Amino acid sequence: MQYTNRREAGRLLADKLQEWSGREDVAVMALPRGGVPVAFEVAKRLEAPLDVLIVRKLAAPDEPELALGALASGHVIVLNSEIMSLTAEAEHALQSAFAKEEPELERREMVYRRAAPAVEVRGRTVLLIDDGLATGATMSAAVQTLKQQQVAKVIVAVPVASQQAIERLEFEADAVVCLQTPLFFNAVGEWYNDFTQTEDEEVCTLLAEAAGTRRAVRANAKRENPPP
Repeated sequence: MQYTNRREAGRLLADKLQEWSGREDVAVMALPRGGVPVAFEVAKRLEAPLDVLIVRKLAAPDEPELALGALASGHVIVLNSEIMSLTAEAEHALQSAFAKEEPELERREMVYRRAAPAVEVRGRTVLLIDDGLATGATMSAAVQTLKQQQVAKVIVAVPVASQQAIERLEFEADAVVCLQTPLFFNAVGEWYNDFTQTEDEEVCTLLAEAAGTRRAVRANAKRENPPP
């Protein structure tokens, strides 16, 4: 099954996450940028706050699709030991990738926080969402970052993933929800009719809309149920 686009995938994913709907102890977090349109639909359907957790792949110098590991907010680094062992001058390659990705991570933090403030996740169940998983290295870094923030649970939720990624994350997250795990998996984009790159502007628009919607809902609730 191919998804029309990320928004459709998010609506279908939300159907599988209804047990978390309407709960104050739940937050939705997306891996930007592609995970944000998916997570926006989930957060809207579940009436949950939406935020982003920024993670950058640490790619091998000559093979950008090959992940040595990943860097997440809070300077959390997760390494792919198998890839590291097969990479010439792995430590040098890792340092080079870190030097390249750290400024971009910091830039995104600054840009996205202008759109909406960070959501408090301590003690909450976090639904951690991306548009798909190939190796799972990036999501693994995100899971470890959230655990450092003392969340109650981390539920990884994606529309599509490789079996390798799912098996890896089942050991790290409290639960994994995946709509499709194809037998033959090459790239996430193969499972979308429209896999246009998500830009910063769209990320900011969706974060601002989600935050504004929740403020409006809470304001209406206070008007309809004034304190005694």
